[in-house]
Amino acid sequence: MSRLPAGTPKGILLVMTAVVFFSVGDLLAKQLTRDYPIPLIVWARFTFHLLFVIVALGPRHRLALFRTRFPGIQFLRGLMLLFGSIFFITALKYMPLAETTAIAYLAPILVTLMSVVFLKEKVDLGRWIAILCSFVGVLTIIRPGSSVFTWAVLLPIANALAFATYQILTRRIAGLESPYTSILYAGLVGSLLSLATLPEAWTLPKSPVHLLLFLGIGILGSAGHLILIKAYNHAPLSRLAPFSYSQLIWVAIIGYVVFDDFPDAWSLTGIAILLASGIYIAGRARQGDPVQTS
Repeated sequence: MSRLPAGTPKGILLVMTAVVFFSVGDLLAKQLTRDYPIPLIVWARFTFHLLFVIVALGPRHRLALFRTRFPGIQFLRGLMLLFGSIFFITALKYMPLAETTAIAYLAPILVTLMSVVFLKEKVDLGRWIAILCSFVGVLTIIRPGSSVFTWAVLLPIANALAFATYQILTRRIAGLESPYTSILYAGLVGSLLSLATLPEAWTLPKSPVHLLLFLGIGILGSAGHLILIKAYNHAPLSRLAPFSYSQLIWVAIIGYVVFDDFPDAWSLTGIAILLASGIYIAGRARQGDPVQTS
């Protein structure tokens, strides 16, 4: 039996830590949608992300953190991430946490599909079947024609499309641009563009606890991304990618404990199909196929 490379267990632990951060951040965002306008939550998400990155990385990297060779791509990445966040946080207001997150996990599948169209990559029959199964999984969760199927189910699908585009753009500059610079510009673009919504959306936090929630959604998101970068220093992305799906377990637990909202049998079946499809595609990438995402 082959042994894992020395750094792989640490990389796995870091990935699973990052998705816990993301899960808790999503919980805080959903909680805030009960009392605050979505544009305000989105602005806070990106602004506190940006401030955390500057505080955490600025002393070491200084002005190099802001230097980019690809300003156009960085702007488009930030724009796609902003759109994705708007769609996702809006979905959290109207949908359960677990189902929203599961549908958003279409993004890695869409990256594979978009890689064929835009990057001319080869995809074998097994992955085509996995792509088809992933869409069956989404249909199982949203069940067109049932009471579950409302306009809100389109939001996490739109999020997945926006985030897949973001990932494709990230791949274009992977290895050519510092990942820390890319994280900085994701926050900078989102923060500046969302400023336009503040005059109408601005509301002071109703309590110190709510202020901490606003801080938390930005800090947990940016810290999670920084942890992922550390993880990929220990093992290849394709080897670690399947473990990111542990987020689906965390959001199901959080949704049940905090919101008394657990996926029904149909949703659990759809989530399982999406999970299997994503892990299969990630496994094929580990065998050397050029479909890994970043």
